[in-house]
Amino acid sequence: MTQPGPAPAPLHPHPTDSPEDSMQAIGIHDLALATAHHVLDLGDLAESTGTDPNKYRIGLGQSLMSVPAPDEDIVTMAATAARTLLERTGTEGIRTVLFATESGVDQSKSAGLFVHKLLDLPSTVRVLEVKQACYGATAAVQAATGIIARNPGEKVLVIAADVAKYALDSSGEPTQGAGAVAMLIAADPDLLVIERGSGLSSVDVDDFWRPNDSAVALVDGALSLTAYLDALTSAWDDYRDQGGVAIEEIDRFTMHQPFTKMARKALKRLGQHTGAELGDELQEVSFTYNRDLGNTYTASMWAGLAALLDLEDDLAGRRIGLFSYGSGATGEFFTGIVQPGYRSSRRAAQVQEALEARVPIALPEYRELHARVLPSDTDVETERVTKAPYRFAGIRGRARVYEATGA
Repeated sequence: MTQPGPAPAPLHPHPTDSPEDSMQAIGIHDLALATAHHVLDLGDLAESTGTDPNKYRIGLGQSLMSVPAPDEDIVTMAATAARTLLERTGTEGIRTVLFATESGVDQSKSAGLFVHKLLDLPSTVRVLEVKQACYGATAAVQAATGIIARNPGEKVLVIAADVAKYALDSSGEPTQGAGAVAMLIAADPDLLVIERGSGLSSVDVDDFWRPNDSAVALVDGALSLTAYLDALTSAWDDYRDQGGVAIEEIDRFTMHQPFTKMARKALKRLGQHTGAELGDELQEVSFTYNRDLGNTYTASMWAGLAALLDLEDDLAGRRIGLFSYGSGATGEFFTGIVQPGYRSSRRAAQVQEALEARVPIALPEYRELHARVLPSDTDVETERVTKAPYRFAGIRGRARVYEATGA
């Protein structure tokens, strides 16, 4: 990676109507990523089923997938990511925590309340959970910008955390993964100003879902592909109708990545739809983390953004196009302007350290963990495995228990 140099002049300044408006720029002030204890090499998975590894590595664009230990889940990953973030930014001004997930741990209580306690946040905070498949975190970010527009002195902690889980030996199995991204949304952000224009698309379609009585997601692969691409073009058309910029004014893209090859297909479709030449170089770097994390559902697109900001040296002033998709199905296309000081907030070394620290898991152990579903009517103490700062300690009196590890 080249050493940071002087930031170039902004290519696409944030549009404003007046000096007062310029003070209300809102977006991502900082972000952090966390993942699970274990990692499974997709080459091992391919070998166990007699599959050509290139079907996963090239056909899906995936190499590895994170696998949570018995004492890890969305709460522990979320709290770890948020702690990393807050160690740098502090907690002053945070009055809202929005936790986006589609692998929630309770049908009523927000997973964010467990995180709120683990992080020792003040009681003067609203906490809730947001759900719409993989799109949930984008809904949370957009809601956060509205909160801050009303009260510019406030900040919102948005967390996206998921464990992607499909049936063993299914076509979705190699696209599993686990991870969390925490973002601090604020006025006058250091990383990315979210522009006002946004394009939306929602239709009722059964391309992917998880019934209440199922521990794994169900998916119609062909329909999911079509629904994703249709949502992209529909959201793009609405974005333009709402006054969004021309495709030629967007310098980079990051899109939802259930597997990185999907985002390649999406950019190609968007190019065909708009008549623009959109090469893979416009989003290639965004694949870096997700290729080794696997699918992180709500965190996926944001992990792609994290990779862009961590690994590209000349993004200051450039416009990033973001497409968020959640099966069922909702899509949103919007843009953000990278801020001049973004390189001072990089976490590339920290993310790489976390990825390399994962412990390889053998297939029999992975399959055992995959099948494990804890009963809620019996007290359970989980074995101590994770080296992360927080762990899922078990179930006591039918309630989930979390604790700090001292790490």
